[in-house]
This record gives sequence, C-alpha cells and structure tokens, in this order.
Amino acid sequence: MAKRRRKRKSSRPRSTRLGFWLALLVAAVAAAAVYVLWLDREVRSAFEGKRWALPATVYARPLELYAGRSLRHDDLVRELEALGYRRSDGVDQAGEYAVSDSRLSVHTRRFRYWDGTEPARHIQVRFDNRGITAIMAVTTGEAVPVLRLGPRIIGKIYPEHHEDRILIRYDNAPQQLINALIAVEDRDFYQHYGVDPLAIARAAWVNLLAGRIRQGGSTLTQQLVKNFYLTRDRTLWRKINEAIMALLLESHYSKQEILEAYLNEVYLGQQGNNAIHGFGLAAEFYFRRPLTELSTEQLALLVGLVRGASYYNPRRHPQRALERRNLVLRLMADQGYLEPDAAEQLISRPLGISDVPGWTSDRYPTFVDLVRRQLHRDYDSDDLQNAGLRIFTTLDPVAQHTVQKSLDQRLQRLEQQYSNTEELQGAVILASVDTGEIIALTGQRGGSFGFNRALDARRPIGSLVKPAVYLTALARPEQYSVITPIADMPVSLPQPDGDSWMPENYDREFHGEVPLYQALAQSYNLATVNLGLELGVARVADTLEAMLPGLSLRHYPSLLLGSVDLTPLQVTQMYQTIAAGGFRTPLKSIVAVLDSDGEPLRRYPLSVDQVAPTRASYLMTFLLTQVVERGTARSAAARLPDLMPLAGKTGTTDELRDSWFAGFGSDRIGVVWIGRDDNQPTELTGASGALQVWTDIMAVIKPRPLTLTPPDGVRWQKVINGKRTDEDCERASSFPFIVPHLPEEYEPCHGSNAVERLFQRIF
Repeated sequence: MAKRRRKRKSSRPRSTRLGFWLALLVAAVAAAAVYVLWLDREVRSAFEGKRWALPATVYARPLELYAGRSLRHDDLVRELEALGYRRSDGVDQAGEYAVSDSRLSVHTRRFRYWDGTEPARHIQVRFDNRGITAIMAVTTGEAVPVLRLGPRIIGKIYPEHHEDRILIRYDNAPQQLINALIAVEDRDFYQHYGVDPLAIARAAWVNLLAGRIRQGGSTLTQQLVKNFYLTRDRTLWRKINEAIMALLLESHYSKQEILEAYLNEVYLGQQGNNAIHGFGLAAEFYFRRPLTELSTEQLALLVGLVRGASYYNPRRHPQRALERRNLVLRLMADQGYLEPDAAEQLISRPLGISDVPGWTSDRYPTFVDLVRRQLHRDYDSDDLQNAGLRIFTTLDPVAQHTVQKSLDQRLQRLEQQYSNTEELQGAVILASVDTGEIIALTGQRGGSFGFNRALDARRPIGSLVKPAVYLTALARPEQYSVITPIADMPVSLPQPDGDSWMPENYDREFHGEVPLYQALAQSYNLATVNLGLELGVARVADTLEAMLPGLSLRHYPSLLLGSVDLTPLQVTQMYQTIAAGGFRTPLKSIVAVLDSDGEPLRRYPLSVDQVAPTRASYLMTFLLTQVVERGTARSAAARLPDLMPLAGKTGTTDELRDSWFAGFGSDRIGVVWIGRDDNQPTELTGASGALQVWTDIMAVIKPRPLTLTPPDGVRWQKVINGKRTDEDCERASSFPFIVPHLPEEYEPCHGSNAVERLFQRIF
C-alpha cells in the first residue's frame, strides 16, 4: 500500500508539468497565430492602401515652334539639351536630335498637357538668320503648323519627409530593367514564395569564400518589406518579421504587383535633402532622360545602385559605379539575359551619366517661389506636398535665360564703370501685356535662391509713379489733353513740423510752362507736382489703388513724386494695366493644375477688369512712347531702332538709391529695378542703370512694336503752336486727342516754323 501511494504522489507533478507545457504551447501557437493574422492585416492594409507621398511637380511653359518664330538655332539646341534630348547622327527614337547648319531633326516625346496630348513625332525644323522658316513632318513631308516640346521641370514642392519619385507601371518598365534586377538581386524570384532558403545558403557560402559580404540572401520581396514596413534595425526580431511579412505578401499579391511596388520604392540616391526613390526618377536624375529611353548598360547602372546608392554614386565614385555596372552586365549574360559578346560590348561603354541632375529646384528658385505663393491661395499644403499634382506654369526658359544673363552681365559692367556701385542687386519681371502671364522673373543676380526682391523688395518707385498723375489728368479730357500747358515752377508746401516741402527738378532748373507730353517725357518733377496738386492728391491715389487692389495710400503731396514703396511685381501690374488700355489682368504664373493621373483639377482663366478709361490709357501710352523716343529713355530708341515705337518710364529715387525702368511693346512688358540692399546710393539714374538692363533684354526678346491704332473716340490731329492745322502740313506734329476735345483754335500751315523752333529748343 505504501508503495502504491508513493507512485501516485510522484505521477501528479509530471502530469501537471506536461499540462502546463501543453497549455503554454497552445497559448504560444495561438499568440503566434494572432500575431500573424495581425501582420497579415497590416501587410494588406498598407500595400493596398499605399499612396506614395508625391511632390507637386512644377513645369515651365512648353516651347512652341512655328514658322516665323524668332528663335535662334542655338536656343533650340539649348532647350533640347535641357530636356534631356540626346544628339545623334541619326534620329531613330524619341528623345534624339541631329543638327546641320540650317536644319535640325528631332524625334519629340509624347506628352500629356492640360488641353490634350502631344504625340511623339519625327520632325525637321528649318532656319534662316531671322528664325524658323518651316517645320516639316519627316515621315509625310507635310508642314506642321505648331509643335510643342514637352516642358522642363523647373521645381518641386516636397513632402515633409523629402522623398521624391516618378511612379512607373510594371507594364511600362523596360524588360531589361526587370531582367537585370532578377539577375542581380533575386534570380529565383519567380520560383520562391517570399523567402528563399537556397539563396540564403548560397549567399553565406559565397561570402565565406570571399571573406567579405558579396551577396545578400534577401529576396526582392524581403527588400520591399524592409523598405515598406520595417525599420533598418539589424535585429533577429526584425528579420523574423521580415520573413513572415514576405510570405504573407506573396500569398496575396502577384509577382508583377510586388515588382511594380519595388520599382517605385527602392532608394537610389540623394539630391540635397531630397531622397531619390524608384527607377523612374533615378533615370531623370542620373541621365536626364525618361526610363523608357535608357539603354541596357544605363539600366544596369541603376540596378547596380540598389546595393548601395551612396557607395556606388557614379558622380562621386565613377570607378566603383563602373565596376558595379559591369558586374551587373556579366550576371545578366551568365543567366541568359544577354549574349556574352553583346555584354562585352556594353561593358566597354562609358557610364554616360549627365554632368548635373536632370533637373534642380535651384534653377529658377524665384519664379518657383511665386508659383508656390499663388498655389497656396487655392490648395491645402498637404495636397501640394503629397498628392503628386502637376503644375503647368507660364515660365519661358528661353526668355528666363535672357533675363538672368542680361541682368548679371550688365550689373558687372556697371560695377566696373561707376565707383559707388559695389554689391549691386537687381530684379526683373517680364510678362505678357494681354494675359498677364509672367514669362520670366529673377529676384537677384546669379539666379540663386535667397531674398526674392522681385516679390518682396518694397522700394520707393520715384518717377515711375508719374503716369498715374498724367493718367488721372487725361481721364478729364474736357480739362487736359496731351498738349495742355502746365507750370514747371517752384512749389513750397508747409509741413506739420514747420518745415516746407520744396521739391526740385533733377537739373535744378525751372522750365516755365511746358506741354503735358514734354513734362512727362523729360520727367519734370515740378510740372508733375503742380499738375497733381491741381487734380488733387486723393484722385491720383485713387488711380493707383484701382490698378493695384489692396494698396492703401496716404494722401501726401510727396506721393506725386513716387514716395510710395512698391515691389517690382506691383510695378509690373501697374504698367500692365496702362499697356493693356486700362484693362487690369492679374499677373499670374500658373496655367493649369493636373492631378497625379493627369486629369485637370483647375484652370486659371483670363480675368480682366477695366480700371482706367480706354481712351485716356491710349493717350498715356502715347506719352510713354515720347519718353523713349525723345525723353529720358531715348538711349533705348537709339539701340532698338527696328523695334520702335516702344513705351516706358525711367524712375530714380532720392540720392540715386534706386534705379527703375518699366517699358513695354504691344506684347511684352518688362520691369527692372537696380539698387543696394543696404539702401546706399548707387550713382545710377533710371536711365543709366535699369534702362540699360531692359534694353539688353529687349534686344534679344524683340517685343512687337506698338501699333498706336487709336480706339473709338480718339483722333490724331496735326498741331502748330497748340492749334489745329492742315493735315498735309509737313511742319506740324500729330497728337492724339479724345473727341470732341480737339484744339479749338486753328492756325494755317503756310510760313510757320514755330513747331520746328519749339522742338529744337526742347530736344
């Protein structure tokens, strides 16, 4: 009995322990199952709901080519190079061009715009010394009326984590890219289920023989899991999670879906603070060409970067990159994706990468700054940074190049010419008169990003304000015309502090009574002040505020001589209104916005408000042509005789601190400011500084001359001594008048040389 009791006592602990371990095992299996189920949900949720945070891409306007366009052969070549086109002896595929003395053959790329798709075409452009003479389709020989080249990328608006990518679909990926990836990273990709034990063993053996890491055992699926879901911590637990998630991913999704995600996710380089992800963007970054246009050896180089984008960076470590690329090509040959002879030929080729990235946000930073500000009025920050919007802008790269080059070169010459012009800075805006589209903008010399003077430098505008005074007068045709005499005589106005405001002319002289057109042409301060005081400062302020919504001015007499701080952008808006006949079109930098799938989201239609009388604005334009032909800006007329008539106004502030010029033809308006950031004198007037930059630009841009065709209700009349005369009078000069307010008195033409004497005395 005693023995049986001892046996029962000894068996209880064993059964209890067994039950405990069984229960623990069940619990562990259950926990593991729950954990796997949770991982499964996470894998599917993240993969199916994956929406890459894509930056908004900002494009310049497309370059339009047509017969008769004044575009030089070299300018078109520069544009093609900037777009990543490759010069070739024979044009065989999209993205290639060939050059001869008077002809250029190019195979354009397909591009989707906001208003339709431009197909890929093989065309020939013919030139003479004036520009494009013809555009012909090579395949049919037919004339092409207008051809649009796909626009440049000029900037991006990045997500907070600064990732960048161009999404590609599996069906659009080059087959040799897929082949290279399989050959190098996962040769059994189509056979395994996410984890490849044989690959792990093979990599361990190769690494053991080499004495260093030469191969990795992770499959493409595991690499994707690591990039998609996990941290880069090198722990056993992370590797276990990686394997489980890879198996789960393969159980739910096809090989093609996994490869497509990998092609877009893999890290392939760094552009400043911005990470380059995916092969689509890497092609543009390293070769300045779309992925579909890359050759096999170029694709092999990109695949070689998967192992270590920084270590094999072809710009910093070209020899390493070359050796890695050649290894990829040999592995492709070993596995039958390339013929051995073909692989050796490819191995002999150079890397072929571009000297600089395919695009950079530093190229047009001041213009992109304007785009960003205008976008923020219409879109949330999250949409701009994450939704992959495509922003089509008004920037003309050819004009932008001219503007920046002209500013930089002229500032350098001015600093050499004048003693007190160190550290000169400048800003230039070039816009369309009719549409208000800004086609070029720079906020400083060199074009680098910094203080955006074009948008943010609020400076006194000096005599640039005078057209507002004269426009106010001309809007009262019963009282003022372009020949109305006004007094250029001293002015003394008491001030609240007991002093007197006593403005002076630039030449320190008084000119007596002068016709209104002469007062503006010669920029007489005293005549302008006397006219403004007659009109009332408040009326002049109303004219300015109508052209510049949101502007609120104090009604001080000094306003009449430009004691108002405006930015170059505001000045451009003011003069655009005058140039457009009193119709204000808000300046804009954006044409359209598309979503990441290319569907239009928003158009920016033309918006026009009449804020000044058309007839008075026409007379104002005539007065500004006199400034260029005979007045303070006459040096422009001497340099641009074939473009006359043009209109404009010089502006100079006290002690020569600011040099301004605003001028326009029938299609283009340009505003230039030159000064110093420390507000010290520059020794430059508007004519000796800003006007010279403006003239340099217009000599290249070649704006269309003003036609000066009068609107209804305006009539040109021959005048002698302020009186009407015969229309065939050769001694008389013609002036525009608002009907019926023509000169009432008549003077016969015969024997009169008063006008001739008057012009000799004035000019």
